[in-house]
Amino acid sequence: MGNLEQRIKLIAFIPVLVTLLSACNFSNDNYSPKPRGFFRIKFPEKTYQNYNGPCPYTFQYPGYAKVVNDSAKDAKPCWLNIDFPRFNGKLHLSYHPVTSKKIFNQLVEDARTFAFKHTVKATSIDEGRIAYPGKKVYGIYYTIEGNTASSVQFFLTDSTNHYLRGALYFNEAPRIDSIRPVLDFVKKDIDVMIRSFRWK
Repeated sequence: MGNLEQRIKLIAFIPVLVTLLSACNFSNDNYSPKPRGFFRIKFPEKTYQNYNGPCPYTFQYPGYAKVVNDSAKDAKPCWLNIDFPRFNGKLHLSYHPVTSKKIFNQLVEDARTFAFKHTVKATSIDEGRIAYPGKKVYGIYYTIEGNTASSVQFFLTDSTNHYLRGALYFNEAPRIDSIRPVLDFVKKDIDVMIRSFRWK
Protein backbone atom coordinates (compact mmCIF):
# COMPACT_ATOMS: atom_id res chain seq x y z
CA MET A 1 0.00 0.00 0.00
CA GLY A 2 2.85 2.34 0.85
CA ASN A 3 4.40 1.63 -2.55
CA LEU A 4 1.15 2.62 -4.30
CA GLU A 5 0.99 5.89 -2.35
CA GLN A 6 4.54 6.73 -3.39
CA ARG A 7 3.67 6.07 -7.05
CA ILE A 8 0.59 8.31 -6.84
CA LYS A 9 2.64 11.11 -5.24
CA LEU A 10 5.32 10.75 -7.93
CA ILE A 11 2.72 10.82 -10.73
CA ALA A 12 1.10 13.89 -9.14
CA PHE A 13 4.54 15.58 -8.82
CA ILE A 14 5.54 15.07 -12.50
CA PRO A 15 3.13 17.73 -13.91
CA VAL A 16 4.34 20.19 -11.25
CA LEU A 17 7.97 19.50 -12.23
CA VAL A 18 7.20 19.88 -15.94
CA THR A 19 5.44 23.18 -15.27
CA LEU A 20 8.38 24.49 -13.24
CA LEU A 21 10.93 23.48 -15.88
CA SER A 22 8.91 24.99 -18.73
CA ALA A 23 8.62 28.26 -16.80
CA CYS A 24 12.42 28.51 -16.71
CA ASN A 25 13.65 29.81 -20.02
CA PHE A 26 17.15 28.46 -20.58
CA SER A 27 17.40 29.97 -24.03
CA ASN A 28 19.77 32.91 -24.53
CA ASP A 29 17.70 34.19 -27.45
CA ASN A 30 15.95 36.82 -25.31
CA TYR A 31 19.00 37.95 -23.33
CA SER A 32 20.42 41.39 -24.01
CA PRO A 33 23.26 42.90 -21.97
CA LYS A 34 22.41 46.03 -20.05
CA PRO A 35 24.53 49.11 -20.82
CA ARG A 36 26.79 50.32 -18.04
CA GLY A 37 25.07 53.00 -16.01
CA PHE A 38 26.66 56.20 -14.74
CA PHE A 39 25.51 58.75 -12.22
CA ARG A 40 23.61 61.69 -13.63
CA ILE A 41 25.68 64.84 -13.23
CA LYS A 42 24.08 68.19 -12.55
CA PHE A 43 26.30 70.80 -14.16
CA PRO A 44 26.61 74.27 -12.66
CA GLU A 45 25.72 77.43 -14.53
CA LYS A 46 28.65 78.81 -16.51
CA THR A 47 29.97 82.05 -15.05
CA TYR A 48 33.52 83.38 -15.38
CA GLN A 49 35.92 85.56 -13.43
CA ASN A 50 39.34 87.04 -14.14
CA TYR A 51 42.63 85.68 -12.87
CA ASN A 52 44.83 88.70 -12.19
CA GLY A 53 47.62 87.38 -9.98
CA PRO A 54 51.31 88.30 -9.92
CA CYS A 55 52.09 86.18 -12.99
CA PRO A 56 52.73 87.75 -16.41
CA TYR A 57 49.41 86.59 -17.83
CA THR A 58 45.69 86.89 -17.22
CA PHE A 59 42.68 84.82 -18.27
CA GLN A 60 39.10 84.00 -17.38
CA TYR A 61 38.18 80.85 -15.46
CA PRO A 62 34.84 79.44 -14.26
CA GLY A 63 33.23 80.51 -10.99
CA TYR A 64 33.03 76.88 -9.79
CA ALA A 65 36.82 76.43 -10.14
CA LYS A 66 39.69 77.59 -7.93
CA VAL A 67 43.10 78.89 -9.03
CA VAL A 68 45.84 77.73 -6.64
CA ASN A 69 49.62 77.69 -6.74
CA ASP A 70 51.12 74.37 -7.80
CA SER A 71 52.34 72.70 -4.60
CA ALA A 72 54.57 70.09 -6.29
CA LYS A 73 58.15 69.92 -5.02
CA ASP A 74 59.60 70.90 -8.41
CA ALA A 75 57.02 73.66 -9.09
CA LYS A 76 58.37 76.98 -10.35
CA PRO A 77 57.00 80.51 -9.96
CA CYS A 78 53.70 81.04 -11.81
CA TRP A 79 52.92 77.34 -12.03
CA LEU A 80 49.22 77.19 -11.22
CA ASN A 81 46.43 74.64 -11.00
CA ILE A 82 42.86 75.37 -11.91
CA ASP A 83 41.00 72.96 -9.63
CA PHE A 84 37.54 71.66 -10.52
CA PRO A 85 36.57 70.18 -7.11
CA ARG A 86 33.08 69.20 -8.22
CA PHE A 87 34.51 67.10 -11.07
CA ASN A 88 37.66 65.81 -9.34
CA GLY A 89 39.75 67.39 -12.08
CA LYS A 90 42.66 69.76 -12.45
CA LEU A 91 44.14 71.88 -15.24
CA HIS A 92 47.89 72.16 -14.63
CA LEU A 93 49.47 75.37 -15.94
CA SER A 94 53.26 75.62 -16.10
CA TYR A 95 54.86 78.92 -17.11
CA HIS A 96 58.41 79.39 -18.44
CA PRO A 97 60.11 82.64 -19.42
CA VAL A 98 61.69 82.39 -22.86
CA THR A 99 65.30 83.56 -22.80
CA SER A 100 66.55 82.16 -26.11
CA LYS A 101 65.38 80.62 -29.35
CA LYS A 102 66.92 77.31 -28.29
CA ILE A 103 64.87 77.23 -25.06
CA PHE A 104 61.73 78.19 -26.98
CA ASN A 105 62.23 75.34 -29.48
CA GLN A 106 62.86 72.90 -26.62
CA LEU A 107 59.67 73.94 -24.80
CA VAL A 108 57.58 73.50 -27.96
CA GLU A 109 59.14 70.07 -28.55
CA ASP A 110 58.52 69.11 -24.91
CA ALA A 111 54.81 69.96 -25.29
CA ARG A 112 54.58 67.70 -28.31
CA THR A 113 56.46 64.91 -26.51
CA PHE A 114 54.17 65.11 -23.45
CA ALA A 115 51.07 64.96 -25.65
CA PHE A 116 52.30 62.02 -27.71
CA LYS A 117 53.33 60.03 -24.62
CA HIS A 118 49.65 59.03 -24.58
CA THR A 119 49.92 57.31 -27.97
CA VAL A 120 49.86 53.85 -26.35
CA LYS A 121 46.26 54.27 -25.10
CA ALA A 122 45.04 57.04 -27.40
CA THR A 123 42.78 56.25 -30.34
CA SER A 124 43.77 59.56 -31.96
CA ILE A 125 45.69 62.75 -31.23
CA ASP A 126 44.66 65.89 -33.12
CA GLU A 127 46.61 69.14 -33.23
CA GLY A 128 44.82 72.45 -33.63
CA ARG A 129 46.58 75.77 -34.09
CA ILE A 130 45.86 78.68 -31.77
CA ALA A 131 46.45 82.15 -33.19
CA TYR A 132 45.34 85.52 -31.81
CA PRO A 133 47.83 87.90 -33.50
CA GLY A 134 46.24 91.00 -31.95
CA LYS A 135 47.11 89.69 -28.48
CA LYS A 136 50.34 87.92 -29.53
CA VAL A 137 48.94 84.60 -28.31
CA TYR A 138 49.88 81.57 -30.39
CA GLY A 139 50.06 77.87 -29.67
CA ILE A 140 48.87 74.34 -30.32
CA TYR A 141 45.89 72.53 -28.80
CA TYR A 142 46.15 68.72 -28.52
CA THR A 143 42.89 66.75 -28.39
CA ILE A 144 43.70 63.24 -27.16
CA GLU A 145 40.94 60.66 -27.66
CA GLY A 146 40.72 57.32 -25.84
CA ASN A 147 41.25 56.02 -22.31
CA THR A 148 44.20 58.28 -21.56
CA ALA A 149 45.25 60.07 -18.37
CA SER A 150 44.98 63.47 -20.09
CA SER A 151 42.47 64.33 -22.83
CA VAL A 152 43.45 67.97 -23.39
CA GLN A 153 46.90 69.56 -23.58
CA PHE A 154 48.02 72.85 -25.09
CA PHE A 155 50.65 75.53 -25.00
CA LEU A 156 50.45 79.30 -25.46
CA THR A 157 53.31 81.64 -26.30
CA ASP A 158 54.13 85.06 -27.69
CA SER A 159 57.10 83.41 -29.50
CA THR A 160 59.62 85.74 -27.86
CA ASN A 161 59.31 86.10 -24.06
CA HIS A 162 56.59 83.85 -22.65
CA TYR A 163 55.47 80.22 -22.76
CA LEU A 164 52.63 78.51 -20.86
CA ARG A 165 51.68 74.83 -21.06
CA GLY A 166 48.35 73.39 -19.90
CA ALA A 167 47.30 69.78 -19.26
CA LEU A 168 43.92 68.57 -17.99
CA TYR A 169 43.73 65.56 -15.67
CA PHE A 170 40.91 63.87 -13.74
CA ASN A 171 41.60 61.95 -10.54
CA GLU A 172 39.64 58.98 -11.87
CA ALA A 173 40.43 55.80 -13.75
CA PRO A 174 40.79 56.87 -17.41
CA ARG A 175 37.52 55.51 -18.84
CA ILE A 176 36.39 57.93 -21.51
CA ASP A 177 32.78 56.66 -21.44
CA SER A 178 32.34 57.70 -17.83
CA ILE A 179 34.14 61.07 -17.97
CA ARG A 180 32.95 62.18 -21.44
CA PRO A 181 30.10 64.47 -20.23
CA VAL A 182 32.39 66.19 -17.71
CA LEU A 183 35.24 66.41 -20.22
CA ASP A 184 33.00 68.09 -22.81
CA PHE A 185 31.77 70.52 -20.15
CA VAL A 186 35.26 71.45 -18.94
CA LYS A 187 36.62 71.74 -22.50
CA LYS A 188 34.29 74.72 -23.00
CA ASP A 189 35.90 76.36 -19.97
CA ILE A 190 39.37 75.75 -21.42
CA ASP A 191 38.21 77.32 -24.70
CA VAL A 192 37.07 80.43 -22.78
CA MET A 193 40.37 80.52 -20.91
CA ILE A 194 42.37 80.40 -24.16
CA ARG A 195 40.21 82.98 -25.95
CA SER A 196 40.46 85.39 -22.99
CA PHE A 197 44.18 84.78 -22.39
CA ARG A 198 46.49 87.81 -22.48
CA TRP A 199 50.11 88.48 -21.67
CA LYS A 200 50.73 91.36 -19.30
